[in-house]
Amino acid sequence: MTPLTLQVAGKAASILNSQSALQNAIADVQLSDSIILPTIPPNQVILSSASPAIIDLRQQIGYPRVSIYVPRIANTLLEKFRSLSGTILVAMTVAASADLVEQAEQSLHFYVEIITGILRDNAGDWGNGLFFAGAYDVQVQAPEAGGAGFVQTASITCEVSVGRS
Repeated sequence: MTPLTLQVAGKAASILNSQSALQNAIADVQLSDSIILPTIPPNQVILSSASPAIIDLRQQIGYPRVSIYVPRIANTLLEKFRSLSGTILVAMTVAASADLVEQAEQSLHFYVEIITGILRDNAGDWGNGLFFAGAYDVQVQAPEAGGAGFVQTASITCEVSVGRS
């Protein structure tokens, strides 16, 4: 049986990649805002809690990318007759890289808007005892040297309610 932490992270990844939602949203932004925004292919949406520096060591993973993981599960027993009833924190680290700091920053902010838009569109029942209310938090990190010149990351976190017997 797949661990719950991987199931939930996998569900978040499948929402981003379902019917090419992420790729289509990026293409829509490129057209509507007349900007060059590199697409995030499905194989760049990965399940990993590793830091961007460690992921950079894997040659098959590049930029831009989204790393999804579950840093916390809280079994608060909200529903007294279930063995697991509480919340799961899902974290999505978006990383963008460019030659210029301004390009990395601009791309990152567009990616954050796109991903949070997909999350808002998918609020509700995620199936298998999971429910996403639609709330999320975004924390943008300062750009650093790396990648194609500069790398900037943002962490998008959201709580998913879980109820299982």
